[in-house]
Amino acid sequence: MLTVLGFAMIATFLVLIMMKKMSPIAALVLVPALFCVLVGQGAQLGDYVLEGVGNLAPTAAMLMFAIVYFGVMIDVGLFDPIVRGILRFCKADPLRIVVGTAVLAAIVSLDGDGSTTFMITVSAMYPLYKRLGMSLVVMTGVAATANGVMNTLPWGGPTARAATALKLDAGDIFVPMIPALGAGLLFVFALAYVLGRRERKRLGHLTLDEALEPRTGTVLAAAGGDGGTERSVTAPALASPAPGASMPPAPGTPPAGDGDGDGDGDVDGAGPAADEGFQGLDPERPTLRPRLYWFNAALTVALLTAMIMELLPIPVLFLIGAALALTVNFPHMPDQKARIAAHADNVLNVAGMVFAAAVFTGVLTGTGMVKHMADWLVGAVPEAMGPHMALVTGLLSLPLTYFMSNDGFYFGVLPVLAEAGAAHGVSPLEIARASLVGQALHMSSPLVPAVYVLVGMAKVEFGDHTRFTVKWAALTSLVVLGAGLLLGII
Repeated sequence: MLTVLGFAMIATFLVLIMMKKMSPIAALVLVPALFCVLVGQGAQLGDYVLEGVGNLAPTAAMLMFAIVYFGVMIDVGLFDPIVRGILRFCKADPLRIVVGTAVLAAIVSLDGDGSTTFMITVSAMYPLYKRLGMSLVVMTGVAATANGVMNTLPWGGPTARAATALKLDAGDIFVPMIPALGAGLLFVFALAYVLGRRERKRLGHLTLDEALEPRTGTVLAAAGGDGGTERSVTAPALASPAPGASMPPAPGTPPAGDGDGDGDGDVDGAGPAADEGFQGLDPERPTLRPRLYWFNAALTVALLTAMIMELLPIPVLFLIGAALALTVNFPHMPDQKARIAAHADNVLNVAGMVFAAAVFTGVLTGTGMVKHMADWLVGAVPEAMGPHMALVTGLLSLPLTYFMSNDGFYFGVLPVLAEAGAAHGVSPLEIARASLVGQALHMSSPLVPAVYVLVGMAKVEFGDHTRFTVKWAALTSLVVLGAGLLLGII
């Protein structure tokens, strides 16, 4: 009976959030509360929830202060030189532009928020892709896959969810996975190189001045083109260069920031500046702190180093880091309050999700449903596969995290897989690490809100993005899984 009710609870939760009938937070609270009553243990609901909240408080604290910290670092301009450097590196070479897209998306993904990553990446790279006539699905595919690998950072979501669901330390899950995830990221860069070469062969290679020339005309294709033949470039002119980009204007162009000469600061229908909210990294934003750049860079390096070396628990590190970043960069109390308020929505959503998960995991465990489901699953898994439950989990993470949300997979399915693995002597840590490998594919799932930010800003049809990206993202996930197995991490 508990087995059936357990699967019914998970199915109800998944259907409600996949059909968008309830928010994840509401479903995480109300669905298990209802099923706790149905199994006749409603009187113990409070105990289950309080125990879960106590166990999950460190994870919630880590996410809260990590979001504040990286939000402040973006506000003060820590990533601006990186964006400028990548744009200078790219010039007008399609190969460099695609590789630069992957590098930029990976670096900006350090903030743990996919929407922010895609806004910054597309703001910087879209004008170059548009002006050169490059494939925009290459941009969205590379950016989404790179972000998917980096999304496994402890403050990015999946690792925290795995730690939350299995009551493990996020650092114990993530740190040993770094070599395997590094292999996945290197594969993304290699993929970007191959796709870039294909774009260069198709389009040729312009100089930067030619790429910025605000007219329709004929230019000479250079290295990587079609042997020196001329090709017509009909793409519209670039909007004002991406914030912070050091790009010389072509002769006769309107003043910077007014690509079509009408004084409104945009190119009508011809680039990111034409879209409201498509601002990227504003080089004039009042929160910039150029004099404190090296302090912020050193603080970030020290924080990440301390995390990898496990000098202190990750929640403590980010708590201290966020407090230092706010105090040094914004010494006046009103400014600190403004920065905290600016990131409050993200903080509340993430922290609320973690504490709501305490209800779901608490009921699933406290009522005994997880144990009964695991017993059933163990019986269904062939005996020969039992010792390989980590591999099974890794393979299942690809389709399951694509067709369901991270909330559904990590809070609904992972505990069952972990219990099944434990019955065959596989540690929960191995199961948790294996569960991360599907994230490269997950970031292109239709259930991920950030992917709609990506394709919307890039003006790409979601179906086109999916057809192009899924095969490469799945391959990237398999590379991470293979590296984990070869290195003995999984």
